[in-house]
Order: sequence, then C-alpha cells, then structure tokens
Amino acid sequence: MSNKNIIQLTVGPVATNCWIYPIDKGSAAVIDPGDEAQEIIDALKKSSLTLEYILLTHGHFDHIAAVPKLAAAFEPKPQIAIHRLDSHYLGADAYKVHSQSIKAAMGVSSFLDLYWNDVPPCDRFIEEGDTIGTFTVLHLPGHTQGSVAFWDKEEGVIFTGDTLFANGYGRTDLPGGNEEQLFTSLKRLFAMDANIKVYPGHDKTTTIEREAVLY
Repeated sequence: MSNKNIIQLTVGPVATNCWIYPIDKGSAAVIDPGDEAQEIIDALKKSSLTLEYILLTHGHFDHIAAVPKLAAAFEPKPQIAIHRLDSHYLGADAYKVHSQSIKAAMGVSSFLDLYWNDVPPCDRFIEEGDTIGTFTVLHLPGHTQGSVAFWDKEEGVIFTGDTLFANGYGRTDLPGGNEEQLFTSLKRLFAMDANIKVYPGHDKTTTIEREAVLY
C-alpha cells in the first residue's frame, strides 16, 4: 500500500483520470493531464508541489490536452515524456494526427477545434525499462503503439493509462491499435505482483489481482 498522497483529478469531456504523484522534496509528476489545466495547476499549488515531470501513458488527445498550458505555467519548465512511438501526438504535426484519431473515434474531427492549443514537442523519449522519477517504464503496446505504464515498484503502484481499467481495457480500433498486442500487454501485467494497485486512465482504481481473475 502506497504511503504517498496521490491526487486524482477527473478532467475533460470523457472523464480522464489525471494523477498528481509526489516524488520528493516538494516535487511531483503529473500523469496524463487530459484537460482543465488550471484545475491541475491549482491542485499542485494547494499541495505546495512543483511540477518536475509531465508523464504521458500514450498520446491520445484526452490524455494530453492540458499539456501546453500546464508546461507553460511552471519555471523551470517540467520535462514532458512520452514513448517515441507516440511522439507524433506532440509537436508540429500533432493537430493533423489528433484530427485523424478523433475522426476515427467520433466520425468527425470538429470536436478537436473546441479544445485545441498547439502542443509542444516532448523533451524525453521513454523506452521499456527506463527510469524517470521514481518510476520504471513498461512498454505495453496495443491501445496505441507507444502505450506505457509507469510502475513504482517500491510503492507497489502502477499507472496503466488506457491499457488496463477496472473491469476492462482500452479500445484497439483507433489508429495504431492492435488487439493481439493489447492482450499480450495485459498478460504481462497480470503476471506481476497481485497486490500492485492499479491507477488507470479512466474510472476507479483496482489491483492486478482483481483484474487478472477476470481474463
């Protein structure tokens, strides 16, 4: 059981979980800032935390929309990290990439213009086995090609994005999705310590044990 004061904010039109994770000495990582940047900024300030990392489990718009305003609100600028295979969701060509993804999900892409701010490029490509902050990166393709989880082994917690939910898992019918890969990634998660607490990209927290018995 983690002793950290992990803050959950549910943001945006599809109720994305944004997590604030204290690291040390008053610094924090924000995982998947999907919208409502000011709410995230206010929560950090209320807890007297400075933002060191913006960690992205994958590049879909509902997990990155607050990145531009959040990154601009802190000095020194927090480090934005994403897997290289999802890096096209950030930077100069991001609008085109997100338009294609949202059109595949919703049939039209006009929704994007209601929320769009130019997204900065990432500062660090993360790969399988990398460490960032207190986390080890697990590459879990399937929902997207660059989907990852952030695992703090010492605390017994893992942030799975849209790879694993309570009673479910992410869709694979959007660009870059692959059902076979996703099920391989789920099997990998289910082989981990049963007591690990799972902090997913949507809905409530769960545990590896609770989800593994369902498949």
